[in-house]
Amino acid sequence: MREGEDAPEKFPNPGFGPHRPRRADVDPRADKRAERQVVALFALSVLGTIGFIVAYFAVPPGDTIASMRTSNLALGLGLAFALLGIGLAAVHWAKSLMNDHEKAEDRHAQRSTDQTRAEAVQVLRDGVQDSGIGRRGVLKGALVSSLALFPLTIALPLIGEVGEDWNVSKFKRTLWAKNKKLTIDPSGRPIKAADVTIGSVVHVIPEGLDESEAPLDEKAKAVVLLVRMDPRDIKSEQGEGWSYDGIVAFSKICTHVGCPVALYEQQTHHLLCPCHQSTFDVADSAKVVFGPAKRPLPQLPITVDDEGYLVAQSDFHEPIGPSFWERLR
Repeated sequence: MREGEDAPEKFPNPGFGPHRPRRADVDPRADKRAERQVVALFALSVLGTIGFIVAYFAVPPGDTIASMRTSNLALGLGLAFALLGIGLAAVHWAKSLMNDHEKAEDRHAQRSTDQTRAEAVQVLRDGVQDSGIGRRGVLKGALVSSLALFPLTIALPLIGEVGEDWNVSKFKRTLWAKNKKLTIDPSGRPIKAADVTIGSVVHVIPEGLDESEAPLDEKAKAVVLLVRMDPRDIKSEQGEGWSYDGIVAFSKICTHVGCPVALYEQQTHHLLCPCHQSTFDVADSAKVVFGPAKRPLPQLPITVDDEGYLVAQSDFHEPIGPSFWERLR
């Protein structure tokens, strides 16, 4: 628009360009070929779902990193093909078989009239007829089969294997026990209180963990962070007498989503989780001072034995890690 000219009240309607028919619109063989392609994609989804179910039972996670990696890969591939088949089939169906004529509708009042509603219902019916699902029996069967089977990829892990142990009490305990020595991770060497200097941080595990035949998840729950500070800096503890001469021990598993907490700032006594920046004050019962975590890190009660080695007074007094069902707090 040139300077000084009045703006038009509305722009002219450019209309639609000439419609260009697709090959499937004019060639029955191309139409049939496109239908077979859509059916094949839905069949791919069915095979993906079946593969997921087979992998769920035939390739369990096991207790080693390699077995977990293999199980996750098999499940991931099955889930990927199950979703990919449905998605590609829907796109190819819409682009090659459904009506592709451009349509435009004028804006109407927010509240439709009864006649408009009746017309909308008719449009839906026309859409169903346009899709050709009523006269394409094989295509309809492939669609129903893929959509009916796919939810199994979500439901099966939730239901669990036959005979799955649903006892949640196992989440409330770890391998720590009374008089269990604190040993350096990963060497397993017992540690004396005199070996820990003020400001130092030591990653510790229960004595005998390497020789233990406990499952990998049980070992992962037992990791602990040991910190020594000036006893005068300790503001509070989760239990009376749970520290020794300024040495405190807390679970390394973040109470947000279970990441390893390990970044200690000596001047502020803050402990940072690198995943989502939850920050805990070690000097004040590991209470949350920042971030999405909602609970302090559980404290491990510790003391020393007759030889001066650091030992646990008991297991944690509360479940470690993120929340789960039946957890009271």
